[in-house]
Amino acid sequence: MKHYPAEFKADAVALYRSRPGATIKSVAADLGVNTETLRNWIRAVDGRRAGSHVTHQAAGPAASMSLEAENAALRKQNAELRQEREILRRAAKYFAGETNW
Repeated sequence: MKHYPAEFKADAVALYRSRPGATIKSVAADLGVNTETLRNWIRAVDGRRAGSHVTHQAAGPAASMSLEAENAALRKQNAELRQEREILRRAAKYFAGETNW
């Protein structure tokens, strides 16, 4: 099995994307790599790309619900932390006033 440098892989994917009518098979043949190898490189780049349509399809409504639940839990935790901070601020102010002689 051949090992290709990361720069070569990135260039191969960029070449495929820059040719609107080209097939993976034709680009792979031009570069002298296996068709499935190029396909895997493209999939790897799509998986890492934040704006990939594959990522959004996988998210679906279930992920949206879990994000809403997570946001609600974080809001609750944030409110509790604000309250604790206020209590500590008042306590520090109280004890600072008592130590003045």
